[in-house]
Amino acid sequence: MITRNRKLIAPVVFLFLLGCSQIGIAQKRKGNTVYFDTTIAADATPAVLAQFMKSDAKSIAEMKFEKGIYHFYPDKGFEIYAQLSNHNNGLAKTAFPIFNMKNLTIDGQEATFIFHGINIPFSVENSQNIKVMNLSIDWGMSFHSEGKIVAVDPVKKTFDMQIADEYPYEIRNGQLIFIKEYYEHNIGQSILFDPKTTAISYDTEAYTSLTTRTKVKTQHNVKNIKYKYPVDPKAPENSRVGMEDKLVVEQLQPGLLRVFNHGKKIPEVGKILTMKGEQGQNRFAPAFHVVASQNFEANNVNVHHACGMGIIVENSENLTLDNFNVTPSQGRMVSTTADATHFVGCRGKITIKNCTFNNQLDDAVNVHGTYQEVVDVLGENSIGIKVGHYQQQGFSIGVPDDTIGLVNLHQSFFEYDKLTLKSIEKINSRYQIVTFKEKIPSSLKKGDYIENLSAYPELLVQNCTISKNRARGLLLSTPKKIVVENNYFATEMEAILVPVESGYWYESGSALDLTIRNNTFQDCNIGGQNRGIIRFETDDESKNVAFKNILIENNKINQFDDLILEVNNTDGLRFKGNTISNSGTFKMIYPENPAFSIKTSKNIIFENNKYLGKANPILKTDGSVPNLKFK
Repeated sequence: MITRNRKLIAPVVFLFLLGCSQIGIAQKRKGNTVYFDTTIAADATPAVLAQFMKSDAKSIAEMKFEKGIYHFYPDKGFEIYAQLSNHNNGLAKTAFPIFNMKNLTIDGQEATFIFHGINIPFSVENSQNIKVMNLSIDWGMSFHSEGKIVAVDPVKKTFDMQIADEYPYEIRNGQLIFIKEYYEHNIGQSILFDPKTTAISYDTEAYTSLTTRTKVKTQHNVKNIKYKYPVDPKAPENSRVGMEDKLVVEQLQPGLLRVFNHGKKIPEVGKILTMKGEQGQNRFAPAFHVVASQNFEANNVNVHHACGMGIIVENSENLTLDNFNVTPSQGRMVSTTADATHFVGCRGKITIKNCTFNNQLDDAVNVHGTYQEVVDVLGENSIGIKVGHYQQQGFSIGVPDDTIGLVNLHQSFFEYDKLTLKSIEKINSRYQIVTFKEKIPSSLKKGDYIENLSAYPELLVQNCTISKNRARGLLLSTPKKIVVENNYFATEMEAILVPVESGYWYESGSALDLTIRNNTFQDCNIGGQNRGIIRFETDDESKNVAFKNILIENNKINQFDDLILEVNNTDGLRFKGNTISNSGTFKMIYPENPAFSIKTSKNIIFENNKYLGKANPILKTDGSVPNLKFK
């Protein structure tokens, strides 16, 4: 959701048109096509934005750019208050405000767009049939920073980092602060990369994140503060209570820093430490934000960097990413500082094919709905709900006539009743009043959740390469048909996680029709997490069924460690025709694990698989599936 002051549009239009005429920008319009050439490249923002601000902007069918490198600065960008799911809400600028438009194609013709500062390159809202193609997106200065480990002292527990000139910094009271254009960050979240493989370093969990904080030694009356309503302790405004800085950094010489007081293992010499600032304060500018739109397509698009995700899509329908690639540039270890792609509350079908997702600092693909907590029963047909996670503030759970499920996760992962959405009134970003067309059942209680049963998509992930990144490959939380085929995975955590998550991000959606076939899994989970590379998991301790109708067939799994498949709370899974081998690439971290772990499940079948690994035993169960054998 984006808010903007419509009263200012007319004077803004005049100023942009005046500015464009004064600087003689070379652009031309033929019919419904606008052409830009590289004479605007020093700062293309005014020329591009002027076209969107014109009274006849909705008549534009195509924008084309001469091949070249174009810079986009925020100083003359269109200002919006962006409410971004899974990001930080706040003021941002954009040169491409694609609001309430239809049938628009933006063709970069292999151009590169270099953005600067808190800029959202493409902001798409309430639009239909938008296509972006043949261009690359990058940032002049990255939103993360990197340091090479050049010396360690195991006795004093210090290590030295060489910081390249492209990452300017200053030290404030012993704290390292990296200075960017229009932005700064501290060490915050960090992880190691191996420059030899340009991937996340093996067993990085033993070394990172750096232990930047510790508990404060002095407090007075803080615990006596009482709140009438529950607060989110992880929200940025609360997260530092009771904590103080632990690490101390000193400069040995310009560009050479020594780090003291790290609590985990000291990083190894030669590794690259990447740092992106505090959690909850480092996601401001995704490359694409698509909300409440239909039939969006990105074709032959490269996203080399972003402060957050490559693309975040909310409450939209029918989306296609074809040859949409998230990869680092300019010698950096990192591409985007969060997920490559993320979809919340979408419907129709999401197609992701022929894509490469490398080196992003979070998952490659995350598809889910949203739980919202019932905090008030306000009448016969209205409730008050709370948005759970601080980075989902402002998110709307649906539109009129959507089917809303009522959920008590202690009793079941599925709805116990359904209602039809009539309206949503946003009181503030956290609290909303939801009104239904029917009377609320007496069974609804405070603390229950609602989810939108109409806002789940089908999903195809096909012919993609997902590797070298932090965290997972795919997070799959939709009950509609999912097909994952002909992909390559080499991830730091699980390659595929199928969750029900209600305790932190409040991401809803149980997989009920999932096929995983003809994929290659190569040395996943290298970061050191004790997890299966394909994992079905809930954050609730119940034995209730969450997942159904799962087929995993004809995959090649070449893994250095033992644990391949973790299954929990599942009814109906067939593991068929797969080949599992031990790669020997790295030393095993958890050699005591089985290859397959089955708990609180039923109707699990193994057939015609070939196991060439080292696990002993191969299969371990909790007895919920009697007489189960690996075949």
